Amino acid sequence: MEKSPFESTKRRRGGKMSFNIFDIAGSGMTAQRVKMDTIASNIANVNTTRRPDGSKGVYIKKDVAFRTIYEDSLNRGYSNFSSNSADAQFDPRSGNMLINANVALNNGMLTGGVQVDEIYESENGVKTVYDPTHPDADEDGYVDLPNVNVVEEMVGMISASRAYQANATVAENVKTMMQSAMNI
Repeated sequence: MEKSPFESTKRRRGGKMSFNIFDIAGSGMTAQRVKMDTIASNIANVNTTRRPDGSKGVYIKKDVAFRTIYEDSLNRGYSNFSSNSADAQFDPRSGNMLINANVALNNGMLTGGVQVDEIYESENGVKTVYDPTHPDADEDGYVDLPNVNVVEEMVGMISASRAYQANATVAENVKTMMQSAMNI
């Protein structure tokens, strides 16, 4: 039986059926949660000049890098366009989807979500300020502090929080649509 082009992609996992949109929204929520946790750590360590063991060493600001997860559309067993219509053609040899003027879309790959690629230390993670009264100041009165701008971090926190909420709203709306469809 052929699947409808508008039907959500389903995958089997442990006997339960999962819809890809929930995987995408869930992966977005997880990634944004990691970003919010990293930002919270940066804000909490805004004045940290010592390592956890008590030795001298400044906290280095951390940033998060995301990466898109792609799934191979050839492994799905069907194309979103029927019979290679004039509007769109799917080439199974190359995996390219051609629309009208031979414009390829992601080389046959479909977005499957997002994941945290890495949490890395910022290149400009330290700033030096003159504060001779600071206990960790050097003999000239300068001290190394984390290069954490609380205003920038709060903007990042709001952005991550809104992206998290957008993903949660998508999942909730899809759930509501599915429930409505079941009641028809």
